[in-house]
Amino acid sequence: MTFRPLEQRGIPLDQQLRNWRELNVPQLDPDHSDPYARCRVITMNGIETEAIFFGHQFARHCPDLEVRRQLAEVRYIEQQQQKAVNWLLPGLASVLETTIAYEQVAVDLTAWVARMEPDPYLKQGFEFGMLEDFDHLYRYANLYELIEHRKAEKIVDALTEVMPGRPTPMHHRHPIDNVRDHYDKDVASPLSKLHTLTIMAAEQQTMNFYMNVGPEYMEPIARQLYQEIGLIEEEHVTHYESMLDPNETWWEQLVNHEYNECYLYYSFMETETDDRLRAIWELHLNMELEHLRIACELMRRHQGRDPAEIVAAEFPAPVTFEPNKAYIREVLADQVDLTTLGTGYVRDAHERFVRFQERLMGGEPAPSDQVLEETRAKFGQDYRMETEGPSPVPSLRRPSER
Repeated sequence: MTFRPLEQRGIPLDQQLRNWRELNVPQLDPDHSDPYARCRVITMNGIETEAIFFGHQFARHCPDLEVRRQLAEVRYIEQQQQKAVNWLLPGLASVLETTIAYEQVAVDLTAWVARMEPDPYLKQGFEFGMLEDFDHLYRYANLYELIEHRKAEKIVDALTEVMPGRPTPMHHRHPIDNVRDHYDKDVASPLSKLHTLTIMAAEQQTMNFYMNVGPEYMEPIARQLYQEIGLIEEEHVTHYESMLDPNETWWEQLVNHEYNECYLYYSFMETETDDRLRAIWELHLNMELEHLRIACELMRRHQGRDPAEIVAAEFPAPVTFEPNKAYIREVLADQVDLTTLGTGYVRDAHERFVRFQERLMGGEPAPSDQVLEETRAKFGQDYRMETEGPSPVPSLRRPSER
């Protein structure tokens, strides 16, 4: 079934305001919900948060009072959407359990996007980040067993493997080596623009989450791991946002943001297994269609361009959360030793990388390695859930499997 968003009319903006009862959404059941339903919730929280932040930045750079008022009206509804979505997460879940779910999103969403991405350079960028989030999932899963004495399979439900990726200590690069080349807005596929905006928003929300929840733990090792991976999320946001074309006008960016929200709500409406959540995705899609119409009208009025010039007439295939085990293993075997140099990728540690590592580490092991050392000391081995067999990278296997 095709869906042509520019031809649709959503709920009029003056009918979108919800009262407290309507915003009081029931929480997901952490023990019985589909893990990918939780992943969709986390994803849309990141997408809505990015839309809100973008709207504020646009308003701060816009001298037109009427446009600022229009942005404020839409942004308030976006805030209500964000509250409805994020408040679906279960209050019973610990910070670490939610963290592991965040990393499952980062792994499987980025893997799906990389598989579908038509641009080789962007695809490489998605695969590069995916292997690092894959290792973050492994490190947090070990912290979970270490301090909460529980296993991550309860959260990811064997849909996503938990095993070493590109080792986290190797993610710390000089900031200038995190800046990529950007796509050309006049040449890039509309799908590439959606992919880049989606992963950037998801990583930004992960960064924001770790910035705020890291100090909530008393255990020093937990606080340190959140600091370390939180800094890597800064690198990831830089990595992905630099792929966006900075030459896009504010109006083009506004249309792309609203179109992407529509696309993702449509995707999740089509793929959702929970009827209650599907109803929320459908409601928000119909709200976002009106936001898209408003953005398109603003673009026509202020830039004199037809939005159909920059977005696809029909939505691409729905974004789908599904296992990506074979694909991740294939990429891991081929790219585990990559790092970056300038806007490209290399296999050998270079002088700038080595100097930055030496200064940051200060002669001590990284917290992400300390987590593994403490887990092995306490339980005899690190925690893994390798449903497809030992790692495809011999050096990442347990000693008994090499």
